[in-house]
Amino acid sequence: MLAALVAGLLTGLSLIVAIGAQNAFVLRQGLLRQYVGPVVAVCAASDLVLITGGVAGIGAIVQHAPTALTVVRWLGVAFLAAYGVRSLWRARRAEALSASSQTEPRLRGALGQAVALTWLNPHVYLDTVLLLGSIAAHHGPTGKWWFAAGAAAGSIVWFTGLGYGARLAAPLLARPRAWQVLDVLIGLTMLTIASQLARG
Repeated sequence: MLAALVAGLLTGLSLIVAIGAQNAFVLRQGLLRQYVGPVVAVCAASDLVLITGGVAGIGAIVQHAPTALTVVRWLGVAFLAAYGVRSLWRARRAEALSASSQTEPRLRGALGQAVALTWLNPHVYLDTVLLLGSIAAHHGPTGKWWFAAGAAAGSIVWFTGLGYGARLAAPLLARPRAWQVLDVLIGLTMLTIASQLARG
């Protein structure tokens, strides 16, 4: 139970903590101190829906077609390995995260951007639905939901910390070296998870 919860938390954080449009937008709103709560809520709630759907969907597929789990597992291994290598490759050069502000959007506009950056990103379906769902399935009928709870907790912790902690972390996050170190950690974590998944 605890192992599945922690595994979900770490895997969820590993997938979500990366330089990307969604994180840049949440960070920007945090730096502006504008609509932080609603934006964080939209991102976290979206992840909860996607994680739940992934865990439930993969479980249904496994019940009707057990061999599908093997296919999904190796797709997950390939994707995790590619993700890890890409993170390590990205860490080779410094890349700062831009969160400069132009025109401040209204609440509806800010929420619309948060929804679009979440649901119109093809990687969210690979990461949150397919990948987390396939990894969760290996924790058994009960364990997979503890895994999902851990992944959801990781999403809530990350978006809340990023949004509300942006002002305090702004000097650190503005330094390209910090993102290089983060990319290295993400890459190594992904490769480790891929190796564990490959071993079954």
